Amino acid sequence: MIISIIVNYFIAKNIHSTRDKAKQKKLLIISIILNIGLLAFFKYTNFLIATINSLFLANISLINIPLPIGISFFTFQAMSYVFDVYYDDGRNDSIYYQKNILDFALYISMFPQLVAGPIVRYSNIAKEIKSRKFNLNDINDGLKKFVYGLSKKVLIANSMAIVADRAFMLDPKDAGFAMLTLGAISYTLQIYFDFSGYSDMAIGIGKMIGFHFPENFKNPYLAKSVTDFWRRWHITLSSWFKDYLYIPLGGSKKGFNKTIINLLIVWVLTGLWHGAKWTFVLWGLLYFVFLTFEKHFKATHNNKSIDRILPYFLCRIYTMVVIVLLWVIFRSDSIRSAFLYIANMFNITNRGLVNSQSLFYIKDFLLVYVFAILSCTNFFKILPKIIFKNPEKSYVYNILSIIFIVILLILCTLYIIKGSYNPFIYFNF
Repeated sequence: MIISIIVNYFIAKNIHSTRDKAKQKKLLIISIILNIGLLAFFKYTNFLIATINSLFLANISLINIPLPIGISFFTFQAMSYVFDVYYDDGRNDSIYYQKNILDFALYISMFPQLVAGPIVRYSNIAKEIKSRKFNLNDINDGLKKFVYGLSKKVLIANSMAIVADRAFMLDPKDAGFAMLTLGAISYTLQIYFDFSGYSDMAIGIGKMIGFHFPENFKNPYLAKSVTDFWRRWHITLSSWFKDYLYIPLGGSKKGFNKTIINLLIVWVLTGLWHGAKWTFVLWGLLYFVFLTFEKHFKATHNNKSIDRILPYFLCRIYTMVVIVLLWVIFRSDSIRSAFLYIANMFNITNRGLVNSQSLFYIKDFLLVYVFAILSCTNFFKILPKIIFKNPEKSYVYNILSIIFIVILLILCTLYIIKGSYNPFIYFNF
């Protein structure tokens, strides 16, 4: 991280100090090579060796390279800074360029979102690095956001992980339709509450100390299409790839065929960003297929998206089936095991529709499932408005919300002290 800070600071400084476009472009290319090289060395060396061994029946030994925590996040943040300095060309120095290397180091190494996102651009917090205002409202809102995020991770994601991990450990041929389906749904809930929980905690801590980070998730499981899902899921990552890869490649302005090639490049790299496994690549490729299908559908239906033509419930079913099945591939150890899992999910003759193991987990985690599914909707935002009409001005609501936050914090603390199951998905990234 220190190397990344020093290298990117001085490259950006040199890009900013010269008006020679050719020199700026060379410096940008050097920055891309160094950043991607650093990321590739630590994250993809063994993946490349294993692939060569598999394809050419070689026997090259794997290298024991520890993965620096948060490398994908701080590398993308550093790259976004250099890109912005390059494209801004000195017009908005106060927003895009930082003279002080220590302030730049603060931006890259900022602890709340260093290991788990969101991917913050320098322009998001440029003014706050120089001058922050602390006020009780922000501290109060940040604390609430942090506790909600902690609850998502500790109370929901970790509980769902128990069921998901059990289902994915079983032999798909013996697990049965119900257990495999429950495992897929559980992982779908686990990954959302894990990712969004960490993002909420980061945003909450940031707000408490005077920084306002962008939202990273906006009810993604309410999406009406795959395109809509990616407008709501990991928003800062999607916008990074859009602004710094898809649009510079030409976006959708150079004809349909070029658009498809650009999308393919983006989604292969999006898959690889998530981890050095072929399952991640396949996951990215399949999202590319569905997004291409939706683009083609829109192009052949008078520029109307799929959710504007098909009934709402069909769009919701289609979207959620795609999301759940692709999370199975994302979670699986290999492509073969992913397809075995999915194939047996649709084999309703295998151990019948319901078995005792799936019933046990449903009974044991029923309350968690109910809260998780309701939390994927706007239920808990709408409920106070139904009960109190104007909750922000209700004294009773404010007292009850404080009590609720305290109860959540106590429950989370008890779970942590108890040493409950606590997988850290972000180690992949």
